[in-house]
Amino acid sequence: MSTPVLQSRLPQVGTTVFTTMSNLASRHQAVNLGQGFPDFGCDPRLPALVTDAMAAGHNQYPMMTGVPALRAAVAAKIAALYGHAYDVDSEITITSGASQALMTAILCAVHPGDEVIVIEPAYDLYLPAIALAGGVAVPVAMEVAENGYSIAWARVAAAVSARTRMIVINSPHNPSGTILRRADLDALAAIVRGSEILILSDEVYEHMVFDGEAHESVCRHAELAARAFVVSSFGKTYHVTGWKVGYIAAPASLMAEYRKVHQYNVFTVNTPMQHAIAAYMNDPAPYLELPDFYQAKRDLFRAGLAGSRFTLLPADGTYFQCVRYDAISDMAEGEFARWLTVEAQVAAIPMSAFYRDGFESGIVRFCFAKQDPTLRLALERLARL
Repeated sequence: MSTPVLQSRLPQVGTTVFTTMSNLASRHQAVNLGQGFPDFGCDPRLPALVTDAMAAGHNQYPMMTGVPALRAAVAAKIAALYGHAYDVDSEITITSGASQALMTAILCAVHPGDEVIVIEPAYDLYLPAIALAGGVAVPVAMEVAENGYSIAWARVAAAVSARTRMIVINSPHNPSGTILRRADLDALAAIVRGSEILILSDEVYEHMVFDGEAHESVCRHAELAARAFVVSSFGKTYHVTGWKVGYIAAPASLMAEYRKVHQYNVFTVNTPMQHAIAAYMNDPAPYLELPDFYQAKRDLFRAGLAGSRFTLLPADGTYFQCVRYDAISDMAEGEFARWLTVEAQVAAIPMSAFYRDGFESGIVRFCFAKQDPTLRLALERLARL
């Protein structure tokens, strides 16, 4: 007997660079600064609140749209921080992490043949999601200069066609660590004004913006918010990436279409964790204090590399630090990342992995969402190069 041949829906997708580098790091006892998640725990109040919710009987399916108290907490937070009022019942949905929110937004909005503009380097979910929807990804590369990454909005405007259905933006930006500012949102608004183009705004690192800057959420920009799906992640904000709970906000007409897909690809999200997060959000301090928490780690990491042969690029947000390594090696990025993991015992991610065509710029990405002793060990090793 033989197994039928299955024609792949994603023939270009194989083992991800994150898996490859993590496996290599494990084999060589390297400090893994590749994958983007913390090596420290969450506030112990959070799991205690989950236990309380389970003991209180919150163990069955919740509403498809999410526990009302959590949707209300999200709406209140957005209104307080960004000044935009979303309707709790018709404009906010709790999701199984940000990835599911992003995937579902693309599936509900993109039809076969529709074009979706993606700013590269880009989080690796966007292109496969567009392919599964039958859409056509149109990558637009950021400019890379000595002062870091920036979006060339003239290039974005030039990429718009009659078939453009959506533009995907991400700020704070993974993998570059840059942020969008008001002028960027104004430029985007000028591009889409008068069109039927939708915006998908990935804002999972919204509470990791440094040096006193404010996060310029699309929610702040009424003209963009009227055509946008805005996505965020409790996992990133509360150091519980494994819980896979996030949310999406959008105008009611867009959310109605989003929910048609949401109800069949996930239906709903873990009940006790929703209740726990809703209760935890009564205290805004954890997310209001998060910029200072991660800025201290960023500053520790940057100070440790300041005397090294790496060249630091700006890190205005997220928990990622990009570096040039041309003073150390002329290897291609993937080769250098493997060499770094084996020889220096510190794992990084090549930036070429975030481009469809594997564009090389001589830059790798480190994640500093680690305990300080972990960072100091990595810095000790990197300083020897």
